[in-house]
Amino acid sequence: MNSKRNFSFLTLLLISILSLALVGCSAKESSTEDSKSTDSEATKAEGSATEYPIVIKHALGETVIEKKPERVATIAWANHDVALALGVVPVGFSAANYGIQDESGMLPWTAEKLKELGEENPNVYQDTDGLDFEAIAESDPDVILAAYSGITQEDYDMLTQIAPVVPYQETPWVTSWRDQVTFNSLGMGMAEEGKQLIADTEKLIQDKANEHPEIKGKKAVFAMFNAADLSKFYVYTEGDPRGEFLHDLGMAYPEGIKDQITDPNSFYIELSAENADALNDVEMFIIYGDESTLTALQADSLLGKVPAIQNGSVVLIEDNTPLAAAGNPNPLSIQYTIDEYLTLISGVAKDLK
Repeated sequence: MNSKRNFSFLTLLLISILSLALVGCSAKESSTEDSKSTDSEATKAEGSATEYPIVIKHALGETVIEKKPERVATIAWANHDVALALGVVPVGFSAANYGIQDESGMLPWTAEKLKELGEENPNVYQDTDGLDFEAIAESDPDVILAAYSGITQEDYDMLTQIAPVVPYQETPWVTSWRDQVTFNSLGMGMAEEGKQLIADTEKLIQDKANEHPEIKGKKAVFAMFNAADLSKFYVYTEGDPRGEFLHDLGMAYPEGIKDQITDPNSFYIELSAENADALNDVEMFIIYGDESTLTALQADSLLGKVPAIQNGSVVLIEDNTPLAAAGNPNPLSIQYTIDEYLTLISGVAKDLK
């Protein structure tokens, strides 16, 4: 039963081999509307945390939770952090394969929360090359949380032989941090606690953003450039958690990029360097890379003419670090990295004319 599938969040995060071509969800208009959207989608679930069975409709079918789960397992990226933020230690969760600084398979905010909750020996599934169905089954879960994941229908069908599964609502790998909380908490029988966690996290974001008024309204995008091949580049849409989080911080999405989005269900767009003029109204870029990446961009005959690149208005997030991993946010990672993230953004914003 130790069947494994090719799964790598690193591939998704860096988009260096976008042949995976995962499909995105539609862009969200504002953090306020995001909350309303989350509330609206939550109505798809019949029942509540106090009324069983809970029925959750999703992209891969329908999940029925007959009673409050006592043993919660999570797979893929960040779902365990939602459980931990709600005070529940999973009986097993997937190892992180990006941004980790040791052999634990855990990002620092995960390790910190586990220590706070008194768990010294967490059960980490070594499934970065594919789901370890045997290990998941051995942990004997009552529910498996996967609201932020890319599991296939076949994966889902196999997992449901172990326990009820809560996957993504519409599209693989496109689940806002709010929806991660909403649907994972619902699957745990903790819907009300989930709502409070969202409210608390939104307040934290707003309070921290208010400390940096210079970033408000700045036109910014999270993008990915490969310094070894600048013939094309990738920009994350507002529907991607990276783009959505910039909106949460009070920043604006540039119209020039919006005009390039032909598929409303895409979480990124790929553009050729010949379309670099679409970036002209971007005031600030957030990218994975270092000073050598910026140097390569500024030296490029096409991208180097983009005003924000030419002026160096680029926030550089060092590759394979916890901050880079936090680009796809959840309540724990937001709390852990928001000060560092805002300091970098603010440093660039203060230099804008």
